[in-house]
Amino acid sequence: METEDAMLALAALSQSTRLEAFRTLVKHEPDGLAAGDLARLLEVPQNTLSAHLSILTRARLVTSARQSRSIIYRANLTEFRDVAVFLLQDCCGGRPEVCEPVVQTLQSCCSPRRAERAR
Repeated sequence: METEDAMLALAALSQSTRLEAFRTLVKHEPDGLAAGDLARLLEVPQNTLSAHLSILTRARLVTSARQSRSIIYRANLTEFRDVAVFLLQDCCGGRPEVCEPVVQTLQSCCSPRRAERAR
């Protein structure tokens, strides 16, 4: 990832509505959300949300696809992963134990919930 791409993504996430929109889309992966549903969840007017989604789309953090009469938005987790890796790629200076707490935290936030494990 290029520095400019990372800066574009981080700038897109540096506004509260865009950050919440992205986080909400992450929670609704892999299905995504229709623009109207996302606007209702965030309690944001649709035209305002549309402008925010355009910025997130230009930063490649969000993708969209038409589904009948709706536009479904999804978080681009691959691009977000690339941003995170860009930020962390040199974090340990050859000493993996320095990055271990970060890696552990990332792994624990994505592990299956206990109820799902019991199935």
